Amino acid sequence: MSTTLGTYSGKRSRLLLSLGVASTLVLTACGGDDAEEPAADGGGEAAQEFDEQLTFATGGTGGVYYPYGGGMANLLSSEIPGLTVTVQETNASVDNMQLLDTNQAQMALALGDVVSDAANGENTFSEALDICSLGNTYNNFVHFFTTADTGITSIEDLAGKRVSPGAVGSASEVTADRIMEAAGIDPQADIERVQLGVAETVAAIQDGTVDAGAWSGGLPTGAIVDLASTSDLVLIPTGEYAEPLSEEYGDYYFAEEIPAGTYEGQEEAVPNVVSPNILVVRTDMDEALQEAITRTIFENEEQLLTVHPAAEELNAETADEVEFIETCPGAQAYFDSVG
Repeated sequence: MSTTLGTYSGKRSRLLLSLGVASTLVLTACGGDDAEEPAADGGGEAAQEFDEQLTFATGGTGGVYYPYGGGMANLLSSEIPGLTVTVQETNASVDNMQLLDTNQAQMALALGDVVSDAANGENTFSEALDICSLGNTYNNFVHFFTTADTGITSIEDLAGKRVSPGAVGSASEVTADRIMEAAGIDPQADIERVQLGVAETVAAIQDGTVDAGAWSGGLPTGAIVDLASTSDLVLIPTGEYAEPLSEEYGDYYFAEEIPAGTYEGQEEAVPNVVSPNILVVRTDMDEALQEAITRTIFENEEQLLTVHPAAEELNAETADEVEFIETCPGAQAYFDSVG
């Protein structure tokens, strides 16, 4: 997938996700008797007008970042006067941090482990990036997934198999590799490594060219929903590795269950490694714009729920509880006002 701004124009129709979703957001934001009072107006005062065009780095179309980011972009563009936000399809977290660093994007969604690395200049990043957080938006669940006919039921069973740990430059790849290492598997030598995005991984599992895949995403993830509807989906538990990952890398890893019934045929809850998703911007963004964006997102959960269920996790009272990256001053001002 391309990570350059120039390639987005040809995909603009995909940004809308569907005319129905885009229309729902616009009509919700603009319809009714209160259309002249933007949600970001600070409680009835005239909203500040900006003259800004922002690129929002998200992820692939088969995951959550792209559709959810598209919903956020439509919401922000309709609610904040003078602001236009355009979504960019990317390989997700690592890619997104690099785009912020080069100012090819000004906003991004990214997973906690990658955000921590970028903010502190560790692992993939040779120096700390000038970024800050607009808040924790929702949690990502690490999905190691396959189908029943492979016989794979544990991470240890992946040894010698054809496995897609995620696209190059994605948080899925980072986390999947760390989980395999915690299970005693060398992710470079002990598997036949095939690096694909989640939608491509699902297609490869369906046609038998890949045995299992990994994906870090919200619940439910569309591509895995598709796999469960056509095959006997197996979610491989990873929760036991959360503590060793947290001890080695940081407290952005913890364990939670993917509830039973999240995917078709999933009769039992599955314990998995979880990490928070952070909305990240460059530190040179205007503080008033930081506050307006944060306020608009966290005060419009209902509109965003029309795009993806992950919006249920928006919580302004806890969104600034992110220890591995500074909260942007404009965002902090909003969180303090509601906390």
